[in-house]
Amino acid sequence: MFNLITKKRGNIKDDTLSGLTVALALVPEAIAFSFAAGVPPLVGLWAAVFMGFITSAFGGRPGMISGATGAIAVVVAKAYHYGFDLGGNEIGLQYVFAVVMVAGIIQILFGVLKLGHFIRLVPHPVMMGFVNGLAIVILMAQFSSFKTAGAVEEWLPQQELILMGILVALTMVIIQFFPKLTKAVPSTLVAIIVVGLISYFGVNSRTVSDVLFEGTGSAVLSGKFPMPALPMDIEWTATNIKFIFSIAITVAMVGIIESLMTLQLVDDLTETRGKSDREAIAQGGANFLSGLFGGMGGCAMIGQSLINIKSGGRGRTSGIVAALALAFFILVGGAVIGQIPIAALTGVMFMVVIGTFEWSSLTTFGKVPKSEIFVILTVTLITVFLHDLALAVFVGVIISALVFAWKSAHHVTLHPVDQEDGSRIYNLHGLLYFGSVREFSERMSPAKDPEDVIIDFKDAKVCDYSSMEALSALTERYKKAGKRVRLRHLSPECAKLLENAGSLVEVEVAEDDPHYTIARV
Repeated sequence: MFNLITKKRGNIKDDTLSGLTVALALVPEAIAFSFAAGVPPLVGLWAAVFMGFITSAFGGRPGMISGATGAIAVVVAKAYHYGFDLGGNEIGLQYVFAVVMVAGIIQILFGVLKLGHFIRLVPHPVMMGFVNGLAIVILMAQFSSFKTAGAVEEWLPQQELILMGILVALTMVIIQFFPKLTKAVPSTLVAIIVVGLISYFGVNSRTVSDVLFEGTGSAVLSGKFPMPALPMDIEWTATNIKFIFSIAITVAMVGIIESLMTLQLVDDLTETRGKSDREAIAQGGANFLSGLFGGMGGCAMIGQSLINIKSGGRGRTSGIVAALALAFFILVGGAVIGQIPIAALTGVMFMVVIGTFEWSSLTTFGKVPKSEIFVILTVTLITVFLHDLALAVFVGVIISALVFAWKSAHHVTLHPVDQEDGSRIYNLHGLLYFGSVREFSERMSPAKDPEDVIIDFKDAKVCDYSSMEALSALTERYKKAGKRVRLRHLSPECAKLLENAGSLVEVEVAEDDPHYTIARV
């Protein structure tokens, strides 16, 4: 109905202008995600620079934007707090960098082993539960902005709380309605500027510098280019190594899932095809270097990628320009960034939550199978209460696979047809695999069948070792009854599967089979 995305080839002009627009929108989001992770703003900002530049230059999906994201922020927050409890802010950051670097290596291996195509096996209900859980987790993390800093968090005084709420609401209103006036300037940036000016000239509201001072003792947002440094202050005990790898695996899987989901979306919008394995390698390299240079890591950003595509960005230039422009903002605009109100960033995050949540999932009740709703709720609850996005997706895929196997097991049918020569042909329909072999075997009765039985596989398939073993056992049952059972109309794939099994199975193929006449008894 509405042609929101123009499907066209990119050019340098469009890519450059689009990249500048994306860079402006990246600043507030990167800072907001930094606070969501509990790390200083520069950690998120430099992560956005490294993630954006490397994935745009070397990734498998031109036009897609990567940076610091809420999904990664939620996970690395666990690493930061773990290290913080052991030795304070600096050690907490060391654990974040170590986790991100290890996660990068895992993602590189994921791409090298060409596992990117497995994202297609993730069912849609799992995706819905994933994004819903992520949205709820990000939402819950924002409530800390309405509380005082310190060992014991309490709600802000009533007057400050009301002011905070008003500024947050104003930010959200501007983001929502400003695009109706013009789309030439990102509404997120406009909201930050307006609320920032109100805070600076009108009311006294907490800013990035205030929070930075509370966490580090310094209100200065230094914009110096970071130098590479390995996390050498970590004690590499077995417990710490186990923790780092467990969180790194989660970061890697969450990053891969969200990046490849975004890749598929951009593919559909531009009617082109990206390379998932190449993107996984680029994401891994970007995360490794991000951790090495003091960034919190990240992955592809659905919102920023859509901004880029809508603004005309199609090629690698758009993402490269966005990253370089963001680096310029950091190096020369640190003092300005420090004056951004926390209320504005919280409002931005609330809008991210609203845009992330799959509202259509609320209308699925009574319209889709109950098993699908169960998967959505399970993945959402695991994400919210365990804060383990990778585990949530894994559990969702397993449940979906089991539900499919259970339903498919009841779709195997046998239709007996008696022949004039006294034999009986069973026309088999469906997939013969581990979930259906029991029902198949129970329907075959050597005692009641004639001496010569043929199972016709014209509309069926032998799928796995369980089905081959079932056919072998069935052949043995008929032999003991003094009868004969043969297979007919095996597809080339099925026949090859049985042939490769060799002596593991004993079956007989009918001589009149039009495809194969090899008998093995």
